[in-house]
Amino acid sequence: MLLLENIPLAPLTTIKIGGPARYFVDAKNVGEVQEAVTFARSRDLPLFVLGGGSNLLVADSGWPGLVLKNSVPGIDRRNEHDEDGKALFDVGAGESWDKFVSRAVMARCAGVECLSGIPGSVGGTPVQNVGAYGQEVSETISSVQVLDLKDGQVRELCNEACGFAYRASIFNTTERDRFIVLRVTYALTPEGQPGISYADLKRHFEGRETPPNLAETREAVRHIRARKGMLIVPGDPDCQSAGSFFKNPVLSEEQHEDLKKRATARGFTVPSYPALETRKKVSAAWLVERSGFARGFGSERVGISSRHALAIVNRGGATAADVLALKEQVQHRVEEIWGVRLEPEPVMVGF
Repeated sequence: MLLLENIPLAPLTTIKIGGPARYFVDAKNVGEVQEAVTFARSRDLPLFVLGGGSNLLVADSGWPGLVLKNSVPGIDRRNEHDEDGKALFDVGAGESWDKFVSRAVMARCAGVECLSGIPGSVGGTPVQNVGAYGQEVSETISSVQVLDLKDGQVRELCNEACGFAYRASIFNTTERDRFIVLRVTYALTPEGQPGISYADLKRHFEGRETPPNLAETREAVRHIRARKGMLIVPGDPDCQSAGSFFKNPVLSEEQHEDLKKRATARGFTVPSYPALETRKKVSAAWLVERSGFARGFGSERVGISSRHALAIVNRGGATAADVLALKEQVQHRVEEIWGVRLEPEPVMVGF
């Protein structure tokens, strides 16, 4: 294990913001992960596990303890299938998520093609139940190998044990800070058809006589994400963000009725769809844009992406304090007008 000190964290995040880590370890295997945890405990240091840095905002003061970069590698397809005939892929937490999606699509295995182009590493996907364009990782995760910080044991958690919900799991709710994800096993459908349920994808393929294959679907998703500034392109200021900064609110029937009344009074119709049975999921982007925050809104250093209302971007020299100030401005205005409190999606570190 190589222990480093006072390492800048901003370059390791997609938004390029944040102070230094007091101590830093880049762990390449399970043994190094365990060794880093032991070091942090021996010094009574707070521990933060860093993945791809794509869904993250680090405080300007940085992190006072140990940052453990989880770089456990490997994308391995098992020889056998599961009882449902699914192909099983064991993937290290440190692997690039999009690299794995590309590998799955090349192997003609369906289930994650609509999650193409999402930045970050595999280890972060079960934590927030990453989802986009009609798919969520919880639909394909078979199990998650973790290091249990309660007793230092390596465990295998089945899908049900992970407690998946919309952008949530036990890893970021009831058991936050208990587990470190080491590997994830995905169960994908060999020779399966791509999921074309999302409106943007349907529009993209409108008029085609033949249904798209997995590779075409992957390229379409990447194209749509690029158009919205949600594909990491070096040098593009609209890409220097932490991705979608706010979750789509899931409302009760009563809350949704109140929102519809407020919208009607302003001459709007709320776009929404059923979620979690009796609850309604509402577009956070729609709420943001209709609260006075047009795409491109902001100052010289920080603002809203010119291509996506949910992305707060670092236009150059922005601080975490700048981002939080804009976040709070958006939250306050949306709640004032629509009666809905937007919840941030990125992990906040060091605040």
